[in-house]
Amino acid sequence: MKKKILFVLTGLGFSLVSQGQVGNLNNSTTPVQEKEPPIDGYVIKSDVANRKVIPYAPIRQTDVAFSKRVWREIDLREKMNQAFGSPKARLMDIIVEAIKNGELTAYDPTSTKNDPNGDSFKNILPIDQVLARLGGDSVLVEQYNENNEVVGSHYEKRDWSGESVLKFRIKEDWIFDKQRSVFEPRIIGIAPLITPQIPGVDAFSATPQSPGASNVDPFDPFAVQASGEVTEANQPPVVTPVNSFGPQVDATPAFWIYFPEARHVLVNKEVVNRNSDATGLSYDDVFMKRLFSSYIIKQSNPDDLRIKDYITDDIDRLLESERIKKALMDYEQDLWSY
Repeated sequence: MKKKILFVLTGLGFSLVSQGQVGNLNNSTTPVQEKEPPIDGYVIKSDVANRKVIPYAPIRQTDVAFSKRVWREIDLREKMNQAFGSPKARLMDIIVEAIKNGELTAYDPTSTKNDPNGDSFKNILPIDQVLARLGGDSVLVEQYNENNEVVGSHYEKRDWSGESVLKFRIKEDWIFDKQRSVFEPRIIGIAPLITPQIPGVDAFSATPQSPGASNVDPFDPFAVQASGEVTEANQPPVVTPVNSFGPQVDATPAFWIYFPEARHVLVNKEVVNRNSDATGLSYDDVFMKRLFSSYIIKQSNPDDLRIKDYITDDIDRLLESERIKKALMDYEQDLWSY
C-alpha cells in the first residue's frame, strides 16, 4: 500500500513539473494546432518585448552649468557597429517599419528659413517622400512591341533594403547637471545617411583608352620611341586626366527622427550579439549605454563650421574629432580635485 502511494505521489510530482515548464520548454507530443504554434526554441524571450522606457532624470535650466552640442556619425562597417546592420534586426529596417506604422515621425532634413541646419524637427516628412528618398517608391516601366516602340507603361513598386544605409548621424547634447553632479550626453536625434546619385560623377577616372598601347612615356625625351608607322597598336595611350577637384558627393541625411520618441520603439527591439544570443540588450540600451563607436563631425561654434570646413585632410579630421572628445572628458575631470 505504501509503495502504491509513493508511486502516485511521484507521478503527480512529475506532472506538476512538466506543467510548470510548458510555458518555456516545448515538450509537446501531440500535433500542434494552428492556433497554438510550437515554441521556436526552449525559452520564450518576452522580457525585451514587455520592456518600458526608463525616463530621463529631470533637469532644470538653472541647473545646467555647461552644455555643448555635438554631431557624430556611426559607421556600420566598423566591427563594433556591425550589429546595427544585422539582417536579423537591422536598425534601418526597424526605423522605416515604425514610420510606416505611424509609431515614429520623420522630419525633413532640408535647410529652410525656419530650420537653417535641417535638424531642428520643424518640418514633417510624409511617408511617401521618405520612401522616395530611400529609393523604395514606384518606378515607371514602359512596355514595347516587336518594333521596339513604346505601346504602354505602368508603375511598379520598387523594393528597398536597409542594407544600403551604412552610416547614421547623431545629434546630442553634453550637459553638466550641477544639482546631481552628473556630466552626461543626451541624444536628440538620429538620421540615416544616404549618398545622392549624381550623373557624371563616376566619369572622373584615369584609364587608358587603347588596350593595346605600349608603356612608353610619350613625354619623356630620353625614352626609346617605337619605330615605324604609327598604328593603333603602337600609338601612345590616351589617358583621361584625373580631376582631383571634381564633385565630392557626401552622404546626407535622408530624414531625422526624434530620439526620445524613438526610444519607445527601440526599447522593444533586441540587438543581435555575435558572442551570445542571451544578452537581452535592446537598441535603447545600446544608445543609452553608449555601446557603439563613432567620430565627431561637428561641435557647436560661433561660425557654425563643420570639421571638414576648416580641415581638408581626412586623417587630420579624425585627430580633430579625438581632440574634441578629449576636451569634453577633460572638462569633467577638471571639475573635481582628488
